Amino acid sequence: MTPLPLVDPTIRIDSHLDAAHERGLADDVLDGLTRPFKELPPKHFYDERGCELFDAICELPEYYPTRTERGLLERHADALAAVGGGAAELVELGSGTAAKTRVLLSAMERRGTLRRYVPFDVAESVVRDSAEALVREYGGLRVHGVVGDFERHLGEIPSPREGEPRIVALLGGTIGNFPPGSRRRLLREIGELLGPDDRLLLGTGLVTEVEALEAAYDDSAGVTADFNRNVLAVVNRELEADFPLDGFAHVAFFDRRHEWIEMRLRALRPLSVLVGALDLRVEVAAGEEIRTEISAKFTRARVADDFEAAGLRLDEWFEDDDGRHALSLAARVRD
Repeated sequence: MTPLPLVDPTIRIDSHLDAAHERGLADDVLDGLTRPFKELPPKHFYDERGCELFDAICELPEYYPTRTERGLLERHADALAAVGGGAAELVELGSGTAAKTRVLLSAMERRGTLRRYVPFDVAESVVRDSAEALVREYGGLRVHGVVGDFERHLGEIPSPREGEPRIVALLGGTIGNFPPGSRRRLLREIGELLGPDDRLLLGTGLVTEVEALEAAYDDSAGVTADFNRNVLAVVNRELEADFPLDGFAHVAFFDRRHEWIEMRLRALRPLSVLVGALDLRVEVAAGEEIRTEISAKFTRARVADDFEAAGLRLDEWFEDDDGRHALSLAARVRD
């Protein structure tokens, strides 16, 4: 662990990436780009530039998930803040710039129970900036940021204080980026963070009209295309690769069989790419695709089944009027 120096005593940020993160990226690139069907995990989108691009995506007219989820949070914030008799702590996995987080923090502040916010994200600068902004906005708030990969570092989340219920939030449909087995394993690991009065708050995109789904991931301004290609920029910078970003087209489509969106990068010409740090030569044929993201869409029954398989229980369900997005609260099932 590397504690990051800060002037404000109400903020603590711990980093668990460093060389381990570089190894994680290297392992993912070596594994994903040597398969017959190439792929890269979506978690590597989110360097500082990737976070900026994703924030821009969230403001696009085609990208309804963020607006819809925020509307649900605003409508139900007071009920969510009442978890356990009054939530004192919010742990947010994949916190980003904490744009929607303020809705929950404000509801907790109105109840007079707000004590601590724990943002967990892979981007150190984003965690730091949001922490500094939030302690200015919320008097008496303590922030304990964790810079890490929540597939590997959930155990680094600080323990709650006794008698202070907490919400562990995974919003934005992020859970849909994991295939079913990995998804249920992650939910099980998140469940281990929950005490008797704690709840998991999960945001999920729902199965809806294909046209709306595909437009949300392939906007007319090309911002999502830039975001998609940014994963190659990350590999270029961190692993001394020479992927030509203009050599790939952005592809997004709804897979009806799996009921998920897939994003891919399609080579526009034959490419021979050197990943210098790995001494790896990657040959990409014209028209060949690299999968960079899946984004599964759900039904209420599918969410409940995933919770049950992970040792959780669906307690509450909040769905928007158009049936495009949902928030759910889940508790850990105890013997």
